[in-house]
Amino acid sequence: MDFNTVKALHIIFVVSWFAGLFYIVRLFIYHTEAQQREGEAKKILSDQFEIMEKRLWWIITTPAMILTIVFGTWMLVLNWGYYAIAGWMHIKLGFVALLLVYHFRCQRIMFNMKRGVFKWKSGHLRLWNELATLALVAIVFLVTLKNQLNWIWGTVGFFAVGIGLMVLIKLYKRIRKG
Repeated sequence: MDFNTVKALHIIFVVSWFAGLFYIVRLFIYHTEAQQREGEAKKILSDQFEIMEKRLWWIITTPAMILTIVFGTWMLVLNWGYYAIAGWMHIKLGFVALLLVYHFRCQRIMFNMKRGVFKWKSGHLRLWNELATLALVAIVFLVTLKNQLNWIWGTVGFFAVGIGLMVLIKLYKRIRKG
């Protein structure tokens, strides 16, 4: 397979992986909020969310993560001379490593919920969901701008996006309660 085909497949699976990560945490939020229901409604909702989480995780999210890593590694091998010395790639791989930690932390949350252990409140899960957004923003800017990125402005922009997301979440909570 040529480099551009491998790159296209990598991008397709990155998009699928992020879609799964974004949606799984939304399901966690709904699953957590369902615990406030009484009796039969709580059981029906919990059972349904467990099915949805399991299918999303094992049919879409985890296979997409694996294929993202496979095609990403393939791209590295095909163009090793360039990527081995590209500073932006090392930083990107650092974000990918953090994203893998995020992935497996989500898996632990899912396993805990299946056992009836709800350690996270829905508000905390909403903030948790934004970490994947920050990783996506950072990775896309790194890959797109590569060495053109001014690291000072890149860092300021990264934290500005994070703060902006937190402000929007607070605003959403006020409007929702309002």
